Amino acid sequence: MAASSEDWSEEELRLEKEHFKKIVNAYLYYKAYGYLQIEKMKKNYHLLPERHKDLLKDYPSHIEKCKEAIDANFEFIKGVVSNAIGFLNNSDVSDFSWEDAQCQVVPATCFDMEKVVTTIKQFYRDWSKEGEKERELCYDPIITQLKKYFPPSDCDVSSVKVLVPGSGLGRLAFDIAHLGYCCEGNEFSMYMLLASNFMLNKNDGTELHTVHPWALKTCNNLEYSHQLSSIKIPDVNPSELPQYGLFSMSAGDFLQVYTEKDQWDCIACCFFIDTAHNVIEYIENIYKILKPGGLWINFGPLLYHFADMPGETSLELSWEDIKRISCKIGFEIMTETLNCPSYYIQHPQSMIQLCYNSVLLVAKKPSPKLTTPE
Repeated sequence: MAASSEDWSEEELRLEKEHFKKIVNAYLYYKAYGYLQIEKMKKNYHLLPERHKDLLKDYPSHIEKCKEAIDANFEFIKGVVSNAIGFLNNSDVSDFSWEDAQCQVVPATCFDMEKVVTTIKQFYRDWSKEGEKERELCYDPIITQLKKYFPPSDCDVSSVKVLVPGSGLGRLAFDIAHLGYCCEGNEFSMYMLLASNFMLNKNDGTELHTVHPWALKTCNNLEYSHQLSSIKIPDVNPSELPQYGLFSMSAGDFLQVYTEKDQWDCIACCFFIDTAHNVIEYIENIYKILKPGGLWINFGPLLYHFADMPGETSLELSWEDIKRISCKIGFEIMTETLNCPSYYIQHPQSMIQLCYNSVLLVAKKPSPKLTTPE
């Protein structure tokens, strides 16, 4: 687990507080950020010549519906943030109230707002019926391999420890735990952590919230209704787990949180390894913390997150290099499947579709060879 705030220096605690406040501010700026887009749409419409306005009689109505969708999203966001502040007020990280947070909102950067918008879309992927296809393509191959090598019919799955780093809003980890495995999700992004904490701990039922994931998506819409489409979340009850299933979430950097050798039976990575500055460090750490005989299941592309980020280091290896280095570190390749079609928070009705040709890999950390006395 991540180090508690008791182990932090005063400077580390100060920085963590500032970071938390920045995340909360970005969430609470969502409505104003969305309204800026509404004002831009209105301005562009009013600048049109009258003959063009006559061709767009329904456009002002569409703008108002976009505004209503933004309002609905913001009501949901307020639930996420107020829960986070209440939860973290029991720690040293949050030292301000929900009332303070609402009164102190300032404009957030476009970078931070893109994180908020992406997190809202993530609810589509992880916790809606509409996102089921994405989960089938990305999560099911991992779960299939997990059940193949640790079959529920042949072993006590509650004793099989599975780690899901880069767990996002927690659905893959939840689904694994729902099968009875002992599963822990790990996430670094505070945006994701606030959202997953709300979804996993504050919802006892299904279809409790309505969210418009694409409310700010103005391009590549076949119909305006596609931009305004809504989802009801969650599609399953997050509070329902089998008695023997163990499920937890941890916060922090994968390389810093998980340092003990030989701890995990399986590490399941979905769209994760390309989030590294140095992917070799991830592979080394996965090997280190796996038990002898343990499995690394990896699914995803190589869209290196820091590749085009100024001032950030980024090692961008080919898949063949990653496979070669994994073997050099000590892994034995059990399964490799190339060109697995997959999507990531993709609007199914959008005029542009980004399909990844992902790779599925199952690799084993060998057990030590037993030597027999002569």
